[in-house]
Amino acid sequence: MLTAKLEYFSKQPKTFLLVLESILVIGVGWVDYITGPEYSLLLLYLIPVLTTAWFVGKWASVAISIESAIVLLVVDLVWQKHSSDTVALYWNDLSNLVFFFLVTYIIASLKNAFEREKHMASTDALTGVANRRRFYELAYAEINRLKRYGHPFTVCYIDIDNFKLINDTFGHGEGDNLLRLIAESIRNNMRRTDVVGRLGGDEFALLMPETGADAALNVVDKVRALQDIAQNRGLTITLSIGMVVYLSPPENVEEMIKRADALMYSVKTSGKNSIKYEVVGRAEPDRSEM
Repeated sequence: MLTAKLEYFSKQPKTFLLVLESILVIGVGWVDYITGPEYSLLLLYLIPVLTTAWFVGKWASVAISIESAIVLLVVDLVWQKHSSDTVALYWNDLSNLVFFFLVTYIIASLKNAFEREKHMASTDALTGVANRRRFYELAYAEINRLKRYGHPFTVCYIDIDNFKLINDTFGHGEGDNLLRLIAESIRNNMRRTDVVGRLGGDEFALLMPETGADAALNVVDKVRALQDIAQNRGLTITLSIGMVVYLSPPENVEEMIKRADALMYSVKTSGKNSIKYEVVGRAEPDRSEM
């Protein structure tokens, strides 16, 4: 439940969160004024500083830190207006501000490290697209969406024909460059809602949410155009593609991938450089070949 709440807050507009944190600081200041100088509420002032640094950003947290220090100073001045030791009061408030800045720096650094680790854990190191684990996570989410709302989706299994020959002829370095080129070309030609993942070796998968056969084939046609891009670099490549349109959900991602892989393998054994697809969810699945 905590993870879900954190995810919810991370998706909120940053301006909204910043305003909310600013109001929270004022609220803490009001409580601080009511409770009086006998109780220190410094830890409560830390809450908006911490959450702003994590959910909004470092510079926004700096602004909240300054606001918190000002509110603290005002409350202290109100309660100690008859005190002659004003210098100590200002010094304490400056110390609080430095403390807030230090906390901001630490939390912002931790958030950056967390985001880097999260990105590395979900991204293929060579191509920069989603790795197998991340692709499976998104595919499971799409299956659940289909079960709940009935929105179709399409998955493609893409294999580079004769990739081993390219490695043997031009070297593994050129093979890696080709994989990067293909991943970049797929990303450039797919829609923002689509997901491309590298499942291993020279095999990629493309997930297209809320997409039927016609729309999916339009995307795949654009993907196949990357063969011309490779040709410009002196490489002749073709793609074998298996595509499955799901109008009803598969049991799991493994079944989904296996079905698209089987279609791709059928293309391989029947001449390569083509696409086969089927539509799942009708009385009799519609099988076609291009």
